[in-house]
Amino acid sequence: MEGFEMACNNSSHAGGIDRLMKLYYLPACYSLIFMVGLLGNTTSVAIYLTKLRPWKSSSILMVNLALADLLYVLTMPFLVSYYVHGDSWELGDFMCRLVRFGFHFHLYGGILFLTCHAVFRCAVVVRPLGSAQVQRRSRGVAACSAVWALAAAGLAPMWNVISLRTGDNRTRCLDFASTEPVSGVRLYSWLLAGLGFLLPLVVVFACYICMAKQLAKGPESTSSSRRRARRAIVLVLAVFVVCFLPYHVLRVLWIETQIRETTPCTRQIVHTAYIVSRPLAGLNTLFNLVLYTFSGRKFQRALRGSFHWERWLDKARSLLQRPATSRAGSSHFYLPSRITFLPDQQWPWNIL
Repeated sequence: MEGFEMACNNSSHAGGIDRLMKLYYLPACYSLIFMVGLLGNTTSVAIYLTKLRPWKSSSILMVNLALADLLYVLTMPFLVSYYVHGDSWELGDFMCRLVRFGFHFHLYGGILFLTCHAVFRCAVVVRPLGSAQVQRRSRGVAACSAVWALAAAGLAPMWNVISLRTGDNRTRCLDFASTEPVSGVRLYSWLLAGLGFLLPLVVVFACYICMAKQLAKGPESTSSSRRRARRAIVLVLAVFVVCFLPYHVLRVLWIETQIRETTPCTRQIVHTAYIVSRPLAGLNTLFNLVLYTFSGRKFQRALRGSFHWERWLDKARSLLQRPATSRAGSSHFYLPSRITFLPDQQWPWNIL
């Protein structure tokens, strides 16, 4: 234990941990988010635009969420390059502000879109007779317009907070929670955590409690549509707990440890944990890809059709029908001449 504390309190050792995290961990995570998120969200947007018209309010919400995710992943290569080059930013002040602002705009825009999704689903489940009104396109357009406007207004101060810092023969693009002086962003960080995360979390949790109670009623409580609704509940709550909660808690702690008198060891532990939480906040992009498949059977069918799974399986069947000869003798095996696909409700993603 003493050895750990000595190593932790050693500033050069602590700095080495930070450098390794930024040199390897952050680029690896951001590269993964970029590759999977770019392919997945491009495909999702294309499916919504070309195969799922006319749109309902839920479709409009999902399209806007996918667009927000897509805009976010497009900033990932800049962050990867920044950390690979040892915290050296060479793209100027405007791009620094744009990339850092883009992260927070995606973060809080995504939280608001998921909150709207929860409210809309709750309204449909609790009052099914009024679902036609909830699913009107005008409701989706109004909700998405409000989300973009609220996110832009709430994050407008962020543009002025983010800045560059020059020293040690390099220019650094500072993260929001590392801005100097950090005391200037303390109140703003608390407001974002409370109004931008905690309040939506309470709304989502309340909506899903109402939905869970309603879905448990009636003789058809185990139907496929209700199973899909339950999975969507679990998935959205997982996004809030796994992706958003650690980041907000650790960002607040990191700012507080910079302001208050704390030991170097405590400071190092909190900073390392904060670095770990930053890519987690971006992983909601990947969770959202799964959410799209839970949004309805039409999306699932369109996704399967986009990748021509039926055609490839037919080709595999024709190849496997050819006789195979082993050294011990010849043996023949055949597949049925036709592959029958399961109904939508029997596919794996529809099984609880």
